[in-house]
Amino acid sequence: MTRRLAFFVPSFRGGGAERVVVTLAQAFAAEGFATDILVAQLEGPNRPPAMPGMRVVDLGSSRVLASLAPLVRYLRKERPDGMLSALPHANVVAVCARSLAGGSTRLVVSEHTVASLSAAHSTRMRGRMLPRFMRHAYPRADAIVAVSDGVAADLAALTGIARTRIQRIYNPVVSEGLSELAATRLDHPWFEAGQPPVVLGAGRLTAAKDFGCLIHAFAGVRARRPVRLMLLGEGEERARLEEVSRESGFADDIDLPGFVENPYPYMKRASVFALSSRWEGFGNVLVEAMACGTPVVSTDCGGPREILEQGAHGTLVPVGDVAALARAIEAQLDGPRNPAAVSRAQAFTVEAALARYRAALGI
Repeated sequence: MTRRLAFFVPSFRGGGAERVVVTLAQAFAAEGFATDILVAQLEGPNRPPAMPGMRVVDLGSSRVLASLAPLVRYLRKERPDGMLSALPHANVVAVCARSLAGGSTRLVVSEHTVASLSAAHSTRMRGRMLPRFMRHAYPRADAIVAVSDGVAADLAALTGIARTRIQRIYNPVVSEGLSELAATRLDHPWFEAGQPPVVLGAGRLTAAKDFGCLIHAFAGVRARRPVRLMLLGEGEERARLEEVSRESGFADDIDLPGFVENPYPYMKRASVFALSSRWEGFGNVLVEAMACGTPVVSTDCGGPREILEQGAHGTLVPVGDVAALARAIEAQLDGPRNPAAVSRAQAFTVEAALARYRAALGI
């Protein structure tokens, strides 16, 4: 009898956690498991293409909390062998749903962000209150996963859960097809021969990513030399970032093309990849750029310190330090590429993560 796994996320909107869950579901389906990706809301650009053995189940809810009842019904009907949830509000709902549904489904909750900072910076009361619910819910899961040691330490301090109960599993980022996707033809005039170098950033356009800092740092570099900045992604900060670009005086050299389904050709052809986040649980895009052979700089905002092994594979700068970020970008533009960074990216393969999640799910 085919074993069934469920993966629960709020939606397919453009966050790293959602992409990680989709990647894991696809990998388990390829191994012969019946996999269901459950979403509270069927929306967002990360919806996976159809593949044998994998279903997308729309719980049809207005928000994550409202998905509790349909999730209970799903668990009672399908009785999956294991379920993996991601993101704090989905994790809390998953714990409650499993309890109400009964049965023997093994539940793994996964934490992808620095939860204390996410809660502290939330603009909504329920976001600021979320740690209280996490403290009660997370210990009732069969396993707790954090995507970096920093996230694990923060979660333990926030919830009072023993650090030994929290497993660290790095994200599945590098797949066999990444090199092929990176080699795809890129039809953009900025990447034609003879053009100025391009500094690339990527991620949701949110306050946590602090792309405003990157724009200001870029402006400092641009004042001294020809260079361009491209930010891949979409989000609620677009209008503000466009205004910051205009105010920088270099708007003609800054491009915000929106969400890009395949960012790897951009990463491969960029001269520097820059991550400017205020906090990051892991930093998928950093690994992706490294796997493409592109020099990287990052704020020292959590997960990137572990990815870069304290700066051995790319430059770390203080969070929010525009001048330091500008200096790091310029140094990478002038310096040689680091082949060891490509090798370091191979520590974050889909296969490595799959083996760890298989153990966590007990399958």
